[in-house]
Amino acid sequence: MIERRSASPLVRLGILRSGPLVRANLGALLFAGSFFGFQFVAVFYLQELRGWSTLETSLALLAVGVDAVLAPTVTPRLVNRFGNVRVIFGGLVLAAVAYALFLPIGLDWTYAAMFPTMIILGLAFALTYGPLTIAATDGIAEEEQGLAGGLLYTSFQFGSALGLSAVTAVSAAVAGTGGSPQAGLDGFRAALLVPLVGVLLAAAVTAAGLRRRTATAAEPSRETLEAAGTSR
Repeated sequence: MIERRSASPLVRLGILRSGPLVRANLGALLFAGSFFGFQFVAVFYLQELRGWSTLETSLALLAVGVDAVLAPTVTPRLVNRFGNVRVIFGGLVLAAVAYALFLPIGLDWTYAAMFPTMIILGLAFALTYGPLTIAATDGIAEEEQGLAGGLLYTSFQFGSALGLSAVTAVSAAVAGTGGSPQAGLDGFRAALLVPLVGVLLAAAVTAAGLRRRTATAAEPSRETLEAAGTSR
């Protein structure tokens, strides 16, 4: 209410009328919550339940860092060919696949069974993070580019906190106070549903923008209509 009455608001609320900006922020919030929530569960599973050392756990998650190689090399080419929204959607679908593959974790899982999730998640991050920053500022006036960027990174930060809180609450609620390895495993499995659901919601939000772009592209342009009228 204060922002609406302010002569120089910190956030001009009218910027939220931009559909691409809102979808990008919702996608960023849900994607970040899923991504960091999953990492939190994976680290606790490996260290607390499996007894892996800090170094072993770090090396296990190292494959996720493949995005550092792919993001500046492969992602721009895909964006140029397919557009931001399609690349983001593809990244979110890959993230959902990665989380789903990790759901059947057991007390004796080998790293070979975990590796597909790690490498696919790294690819998903490479396809999603960068294009989201572009989508969030698409069509925004030059003088409000900084505001749009600030909103996006606020969404990333808030989403991370929300995801961590959600997986912690679910894991603790399901595991209870029994303290047995099986109870802990049950808690982790339940918590892993949180990132899966979150990224599916992000994909649904992005798909709405994808359908909108497709419908817009299918509509005849003004120039096409005028040319048709002239030819008649």
